[in-house]
Amino acid sequence: MSHDCSFLAGVLDDGQISIGDDDRDSHAGDWGTPEDDRIRPDAVCWPESTADVAAVLAAANDRDVPVTPYAAGTGIEGNAVPAAGGISMDLTRMDRVLDVRPADFQIDVEPGVIGGALNDALEEHGLFLPPLPQSADISTVGGMIATDASGAKTVKYGEVHDWVLALEAVLADGTVIEAGSKAKKTSSGYNLDDLLVGSEGTLAVVTRATFELERKPEQIRGGRAVFATLDDAATAIAATMQAGVDVATIELLDPVSTKIANAYSGTDLPDAPTAFVEFHANHGIDTEIDACREIFEEHGVERFAMAAGAEMDELWAARRDLANALLAYDPPRRPAKPGDVTVPISRYPDLVRYAKELGAEHDLDVPCFGHAGDGNVHYNVLVDPNDAEELEAGREISDAVVERAIEMGGTSTGEHGVGRGKRGYMIAEHGEGAVEAMGAIKRALDPNGTLNPGKIFPAADDGDERHQTDSSD
Repeated sequence: MSHDCSFLAGVLDDGQISIGDDDRDSHAGDWGTPEDDRIRPDAVCWPESTADVAAVLAAANDRDVPVTPYAAGTGIEGNAVPAAGGISMDLTRMDRVLDVRPADFQIDVEPGVIGGALNDALEEHGLFLPPLPQSADISTVGGMIATDASGAKTVKYGEVHDWVLALEAVLADGTVIEAGSKAKKTSSGYNLDDLLVGSEGTLAVVTRATFELERKPEQIRGGRAVFATLDDAATAIAATMQAGVDVATIELLDPVSTKIANAYSGTDLPDAPTAFVEFHANHGIDTEIDACREIFEEHGVERFAMAAGAEMDELWAARRDLANALLAYDPPRRPAKPGDVTVPISRYPDLVRYAKELGAEHDLDVPCFGHAGDGNVHYNVLVDPNDAEELEAGREISDAVVERAIEMGGTSTGEHGVGRGKRGYMIAEHGEGAVEAMGAIKRALDPNGTLNPGKIFPAADDGDERHQTDSSD
């Protein structure tokens, strides 16, 4: 169904509203949304202040018009698809760094600030925000908050929610609230900031965030290690974490991933299981490197090379470019479904092994890579989308890996959120009671189902019939 969004003309300036086909098409999905699953909004708007956000939400709520927050569109689970039509609220014009307080190790920003720009603003102060994802140079902090994002340095520094101190947010009816505190700790009332982080715009629209910051380490060194077998590499990584080695980043690329990375980035990685590591310290960094090297050697490492500065950046180039490399490799083959699962570190080798076995059974490439130090496996089943049998096999493999991750005590989504793509796993992962409790919170804060309908909850548990209705143009 379509929605009359003409009321926006009385709320925002002309330059902040569009019903043009190009703008609606560009807001019909995110980076991971297949063409057949894209849904055009009825209108797109660009608020430029908290007052704008509040005015749009209040007016939309009064008229029962759904609103889907939109960040940079870099998600892979359809988080930004306007599933019930209505308004796509693009927050990228709210892109100001509001205040930096180096004495308090804090920064205040609007949601449209790009992660890389945030760290650029901190450069002169010798500070940084550690948990930013690999896509920090193209994604916004609002999107990171919405999905509780994390990245390569999570193994040492934690996820985005670990660094959020306070939020300003607008509820579905236009009410502006403050959540959290600029104090380093508080035991006052409900932790509403923790509730909003990871809620994917289904409970409120974040309009300002206060982050805690970290001083840049004096010593940074990184490198890569090459193993004879994938099992050796995965087991070595798990053993390194279990031994308590203070590693800032520890990533894994399987042989297929290194081959794909080389083809795209022009690098010369061996077509072999490769671990990428990075260490941060103010002193004694060599002790941690030596401990890691020793464990890797116990698990058959064939090459272990460390570097710093530009040489380290060159070592990491292939890993940074891998997402785009997967799309460019061996056309028309493409990932059947994005994989983003996390398991307890002791089960990490088992899950990688399982994914590769499934690929071998169906004679399909299943590149496995990701933030191995925290048990996060990214995997993609490469299929020809025009081959129905192959596409179905790819989806079956992807589903089976997610199901096995949950059985292992893990999660269906380590860092990209539930969106539309992972809704079907919510009950298996959390149980019916917990999902119903989440639905009760959603209904309490958004009784009309205005905010980002059709996300997170299984269709039967959306709490509002409108949430189950897709619209298209």
